[in-house]
Amino acid sequence: MQKTVSAETGVGWHDLLTAALWTWDSPSNGSQMATTAAELNRYFQMIHQRVPMRVSVFIRWLRKPSSFAVRVIVAFMLVIGGVFSFLPVLGLWMLPLGLLLISQDVPFLQKPLVATLAWLESKWVSLKGKWKRAKLSRQTGS
Repeated sequence: MQKTVSAETGVGWHDLLTAALWTWDSPSNGSQMATTAAELNRYFQMIHQRVPMRVSVFIRWLRKPSSFAVRVIVAFMLVIGGVFSFLPVLGLWMLPLGLLLISQDVPFLQKPLVATLAWLESKWVSLKGKWKRAKLSRQTGS
């Protein structure tokens, strides 16, 4: 897919959209944006460590700026698949991955998405701890 480039500025439509979205919700503190981007990268890294190599390579390719059109299509398909996770084959795992891919191009979604993922991660760690303590208490007979 070819990007349309403005004759007078030499800027493509994707660049204009990204710039408009960044300025629409740009925080006053530049380090806050860097922290959010670092957290998003951390979540992508967690995904890369848990998926097969071919899937990891595909996700890395999707994150490249040149893959914008495919990334948007795949992201929306993942979100829709996550919404219909009650059906066989589809799963709830699709929703956060789709939202992560979308947030790469829609900056004002990054901060709430990182906050939500951090909350889910803390709840998951807490739940795993409770399960582990319950298992240990069953094994010791207390």
